Amino acid sequence: MSEREWQALTKSEEAFMVNSYEIDILAGVWGDLDDADQSRPVNELAGILLTLIDRGWIEVRRVAPWTSPSGEKGFQPGDLVPRGQLPAVLEDAANWEYPDDGNWIGAVTLVETETGKKITRRSPEEMAG
Repeated sequence: MSEREWQALTKSEEAFMVNSYEIDILAGVWGDLDDADQSRPVNELAGILLTLIDRGWIEVRRVAPWTSPSGEKGFQPGDLVPRGQLPAVLEDAANWEYPDDGNWIGAVTLVETETGKKITRRSPEEMAG
């Protein structure tokens, strides 16, 4: 299933899926988009992303602080952005930029769902075939 689903993705959809697989902030998607997609307006890209969210493949969360068991500071996906807020959040161009101060806390991040993992990872049957 995943190979066929993956092949059916557009370049923009593929970029968002890669971004969610990497649990990257939204600004990171620019590096995965091809040149044609990079020139699209943010609201158009937001519409593409919303389609993937509505398929249940990607969640939008806010970056939260995290401390490892050894005490090192880092980041993790935090609170889920409610579906009703997503159009406004995703159409805000500021959420598509890296934070000026380098602080990612609160930044919009894409997270692959369990259903999304079935798209980005090949099944045992596909790997054997």
